[in-house]
Amino acid sequence: MRWTSRIKFVFLLPAVLWVLVFTIFPLGYSLFLSVHHVEREVVVTGREQVPVLNKDGQPVLKKNGEPRTKTVVKRELSTTFTFAGLDNFLRAFRDAEVATSVRITAIFVGAAVAIEIMLGLALAWLFNRRIVARPVLRSIMILPIFATPIAVGYLFFTIFYEVGGPLAFLGVPWLSHPDWALASIILVDIWQWTPFCFLVFLAALQGIPDELIECAALDTNSEWDLWREVVLPLLQPVIILVLLLRLAEAFKLFDIVATLTKGGPGIATQSYSYLAFTRGFKLNDFGYASAMAFLLLIVVMIVVTAFFKRLRRAYE
Repeated sequence: MRWTSRIKFVFLLPAVLWVLVFTIFPLGYSLFLSVHHVEREVVVTGREQVPVLNKDGQPVLKKNGEPRTKTVVKRELSTTFTFAGLDNFLRAFRDAEVATSVRITAIFVGAAVAIEIMLGLALAWLFNRRIVARPVLRSIMILPIFATPIAVGYLFFTIFYEVGGPLAFLGVPWLSHPDWALASIILVDIWQWTPFCFLVFLAALQGIPDELIECAALDTNSEWDLWREVVLPLLQPVIILVLLLRLAEAFKLFDIVATLTKGGPGIATQSYSYLAFTRGFKLNDFGYASAMAFLLLIVVMIVVTAFFKRLRRAYE
């Protein structure tokens, strides 16, 4: 009996280890980096004479029979941590490039999420009716959800390619003009995530009792009034939930930018997450990049908390 009562902890152990290794530790280490100035440099630790070998692995000899040698410089990567307090966080508020990336991310989130919600609702309303080949069309509609963002980015890089691409005949500078490049990223995100909104809204619509719709239809001949007064209030919790999920995901815009535009032209499509990536992994400013990541986490948590409160009131 004692052994069987403890077996549940054995089954929970893999999940606990996963959370500790891949969630708690990276979060704690990132917080440690965010309050430090991290400097990395290559330090020469010594030099060593080693024999020169030929393609067969044998030493190459000089004319006098002695082995030919070469000097190998030994190097080590040295990392130093200097406590900086809140300097990295304050630096982000003074950084003009951060302000630009915040503006770009806000435009992307506002445009993409709003269009995805409206298109998802419209498509759900359409597919909730009796149409020909509805199951087949519905299956085709949700295919973009299963594509990885990296693959989607490279796919649309080929589509938007201005010299010989499928849309080259339009003469639109999809990736070379700042405004069109940002619009291209928004279009790609809409293509991939509108099916998600559509699928959730369609399931919610099909969950509304037919008797309720039929009774409401007796009081009005306007389908718009029926949607506005009956259907939309019933869908409000689902709309808030989908909006919450899409906002949390859209704020982390990185994959499409990294594969489609790499933040260009210039910094016209450099999202906040991509800027943090470049500061950390290209400029080796890990402390500043970690501080930027935590600032994004705080913003997302505030937005999620506000929508959760609104969602709770919608269910009450």
